[in-house]
Amino acid sequence: MRALVQRVSSASVTVDGEEVSRIGRGLLVLLGVRRGDGEEAADRIARKLRALRIFEDDDGKMNRSLEDAGGAVLCVSQFTLYGDARKGNRPSFVDAAPPEEAEPLYERVRDALGAQGGRFGARMSVELVNDGPVTLLVEG
Repeated sequence: MRALVQRVSSASVTVDGEEVSRIGRGLLVLLGVRRGDGEEAADRIARKLRALRIFEDDDGKMNRSLEDAGGAVLCVSQFTLYGDARKGNRPSFVDAAPPEEAEPLYERVRDALGAQGGRFGARMSVELVNDGPVTLLVEG
């Protein structure tokens, strides 16, 4: 499982012109599920994301977790995180889990994070204001 995590001052998801989720200060998590991932991987990455210390303390050091900072989470399924463009110009997505395998694991992570979400499998517009900017790739 792979998560592209961005510390944001705000983020939202729109589907077909309708806003489906919005958060203020917190994390935008773009979550990719790899073929063969299971509940253990989902639980492990959710624990890692909850504990990730990327919010600044009173001294300006990234020393606070999401819970410490009182932030929200917006989690969006992102199968393209498992795109492989090493050969040719068109990415291959053979490592990405099929929807019937990925959706329950995405929902498990989202629930564990208490996160708002996008709409699984939909074409979404994601807007964000990256705070810092802080962007990390977390694998679990």
